[in-house]
Amino acid sequence: MSGSKTMILVNPNADLGRAWRSVANLRPLVEELGGADWVGSVYPGHAITLAHRAGEAGYKLVIAAGGDGTVHEVINGLMKVPMEARPRLGIVPLGSGNDFAQSIGIPTQPTEALERVFNGQPRPIDLGIFEIEQGKREYFDNTFGMGFDATVTIRTHRLTHIHGFMMYLVAVLQTIALNHDAPRMNIVADEDSWEENTEMLVVCNGPREGGGFLVAPQAVASDGWLNYAAICRVSRLMMLRMIPEVMNGKHGRFRQVRLGQVRRLQVQSEKPLTIHADGEVICDFESAARNIRVEVVPSAVELIL
Repeated sequence: MSGSKTMILVNPNADLGRAWRSVANLRPLVEELGGADWVGSVYPGHAITLAHRAGEAGYKLVIAAGGDGTVHEVINGLMKVPMEARPRLGIVPLGSGNDFAQSIGIPTQPTEALERVFNGQPRPIDLGIFEIEQGKREYFDNTFGMGFDATVTIRTHRLTHIHGFMMYLVAVLQTIALNHDAPRMNIVADEDSWEENTEMLVVCNGPREGGGFLVAPQAVASDGWLNYAAICRVSRLMMLRMIPEVMNGKHGRFRQVRLGQVRRLQVQSEKPLTIHADGEVICDFESAARNIRVEVVPSAVELIL
């Protein structure tokens, strides 16, 4: 490693392997902006280790060049570093959805995003942390979903022939057709609690997921709160009816939908749940997860904007 205080951590597999082309175009610009050390992740979870090591090595800024999954791994690596030594975070969106980057105001063009990282100002952002009964404990920066949207995420990973928003839409339609399920959940959200059959429960730090679905339109990643969106049992026809409403963030007007803010949320489900965090599959169809806790971590990381 050189004497640079900036590391660019690239996921070459982002956007189904298309990220490498964008990286080649960014290298000359990086040199113009002052230079950085380049590191590539090789396997799932590798970026967690690399970001952690960057903090231990004294880097002041780690730039996640990839999609939502890359940012997810990088923030989990950064959170292993004590606050006083924790590098700042930069994001250059190179993925299929880039939901968190877009919702927080990062330019969609990689060159513009890179210039923003080198010339922008640090801003503290919140994270969420989840814990599953089997001992799994991780941070998330954007969304943490149980049920329907997690199953959609599992299905997107199998759709290798399409990408972008169309990939998510096809996965949504497949899930409505093949995985229409609403296990009974007991949900405690701060001082509020309820029990009902629930199609989907998403805890959100950012407002959108799935390439543009506005699941929690009021969510702000720097307000010290998480937002949640819950949809109780509805028919397949009603789920189809809700697709455009969720895309536009208008689903809160339906009686089958609960929207709210929370600092802590706990779930007990009668059946095992599929789970995703920032588009990364945490519990698949073989899941045994029934008890989950989620909590906000205010001002956890400084993001360059």
